[in-house]
Formats: sequence, C-alpha cells, structure tokens
Amino acid sequence: MMLNRLGKEPQGKRKERIKEAGNYRNGKFHNAEPTSVNPEDIPFFKILWKFIKRPKNVTPPRELPHVKTNLKELKGNKPAVVWFGHSSYLINYSGYTILVDPVFSGNASPFTFFGKSFEGSDIYSAEDMPQIDLLLLTHDHYDHLDYNFLKQITGKVKKVVTSLGVGEHLKLWGFEEDIIFELNWEERCSPAADLHITAKPSRHFSGRGFSRFNTLWSSFVVEWGTYKFYVGGDSGYSKEFQKIGKEYGKFDIVFLECGQYNTYWPEIHMMPEETVQAGKDLNAQVLFPVHWSKFVLSTHPWNEPIIRARREAERTGQDLIAPMIGEVYTLGETYEQKEWWNL
Repeated sequence: MMLNRLGKEPQGKRKERIKEAGNYRNGKFHNAEPTSVNPEDIPFFKILWKFIKRPKNVTPPRELPHVKTNLKELKGNKPAVVWFGHSSYLINYSGYTILVDPVFSGNASPFTFFGKSFEGSDIYSAEDMPQIDLLLLTHDHYDHLDYNFLKQITGKVKKVVTSLGVGEHLKLWGFEEDIIFELNWEERCSPAADLHITAKPSRHFSGRGFSRFNTLWSSFVVEWGTYKFYVGGDSGYSKEFQKIGKEYGKFDIVFLECGQYNTYWPEIHMMPEETVQAGKDLNAQVLFPVHWSKFVLSTHPWNEPIIRARREAERTGQDLIAPMIGEVYTLGETYEQKEWWNL
C-alpha cells in the first residue's frame, strides 16, 4: 500500500516518449529557464530547524470558515468555481465538470505526521463529488496528486489531462490508459468538442519518491467555449508568464499559486507580490490565488499570502477574488469579498 502511494517511474513506451522530449536531457526534465530548488544551497538541517522553530500562526487559531455546497447541483451558463483550499478546485460550465489537483486525504505527504490539513479545510469527500468529466493534474507532488482520493474517484472520472510521465502513477492506481492525455509543453488536446487544453511551462520540479525531475510539471491554458482560463500549477516567477500573456491576449480568470513561499526557495514558488505581477503579465481579468489555506509547507503565517496579495492587487489595480472554501464563485457575476481569513 505505501509503495503504491509513492507511484511509479515512467516505463516502456512512456519512457521512450519522454526521452524524445526536448526538455528532457541527461536523465531528467529541465525548466525553461535556469532554476534551483535551493539556490543558496542552504543546508537541509538549517531549513529543518527553521521549520521546527516556526511561529504558531502558521496554522489558523480555530476552524476555517467554509460553505458546504452541493457540487452535484451546480448548473448555469457561466463557469462556476468551487475552491477546496490549497490548489484543489472544481469548475462547472454548462454541466461539464473539471476537477483540478484534488487533495482530500488530510495530508500533503505520504505520512500522517506531516502536512496535516487545517481544521475546516477537508469538508468534502469522494462521495460529494459529481461525475468528473475531466480530471486536470499539473504535476505529481503529494499536495497536488492524492493517491487515496484518486483511488476513490477512479470510477467517476471520464478523462484525465496531465503532464508527461504522470500517467505511469495513474496506470498503477487503476486508471485506464485510453482516458489519459499526457502533454509535454506546447502540446494541445481536446477532451471535448469546445474544450481545448494546451500545456505550458511552469517553473518548478517533480518527484514522489527519492528521485526528482522524472515526470513533467506544467501549467495549462484552458480554452472553453468563449472563455480562456489559466491553471498555473506550482511555479516560481517566470518570464513565461509574459510570453503566454502576449500569445493569448487576455484570460477571463487565472489560478496562480500564492503560498508556501520562502526566501530559501525563491525560484520554485512565488512571493504574493510576484503572484499579482504574474496575473498582470497574463492579462488576467480576475486573479484567483490558490496554494494556501490548507497545509503548512513553509514558515509564513497561514493567512499572510492573501493579505499580501490583496494589498499588492489593490496597489496595482488587479482584480482579485478569494472565496471561502466550498463557496461558489460564478465568473462574470458581482462578488462581495469578505475578509474571512481575519480570525
């Protein structure tokens, strides 16, 4: 069971396809620009000590405010988004449902003693999920790819779009190969007649076991009817945001990471101000910050990401929304923002 949770390195034809990829060299995938997981080469034990001595306010003082929406009754002719905390969210548009990076097993790691979810952030289960027309997975880190939950919803998932190599994990966990679309950067697929998804670079890394960089990490451009979304996955600030913004003109909504940052790893996660700048680079009509409010994966106060991001968004004129966990946000409709994170 534990070994299955770790996943499996790409094998056979999948491995051969990876070896032919232009961003795969010397046995591993590479970022589009020079990137270090730990650019100052800070000793591991120094980082560990920082975690041990982190302040109490890295977790909320009490249960998080939340709303329990009936996900099976979402309807309407405008895209509706329900965020579940961290980088997990569901988008329903005209009865078609996309589920992004779902993590609902209570931990952002294979071990129950690390990465425990905040009280009030795990209010949904597999039974609450509707039929999933498309499961969209950005990369294979534990806080984005949840073995236990995926095993529970396998029968509800019609199609999967993910980064190159991640399909090996999914195959091990019971997903049929013929429903999985694995994309390298700049590759495009059409899971439905009016739905087109293109993989784009993100500035990050991958890995579930002892090896890293053997599967790809991606962001995704989602062209859905007349709408354009950007699903950022995990990424440090990158010149790729401007490139994508110039290529696509504007996005109706962008989902960008805003949390779990640290000066020890500035190239693989963005500071909140960089998240807002990335939204500007992408010509975002609406910026939706994610990757916060569920797990402690860094040393900053739990609500600092949204406080800093909102301050910068107001300064620069970027429209930003941050619903409660489980609350429905409907694109194009007036939204009254509450500062629910001030507990």
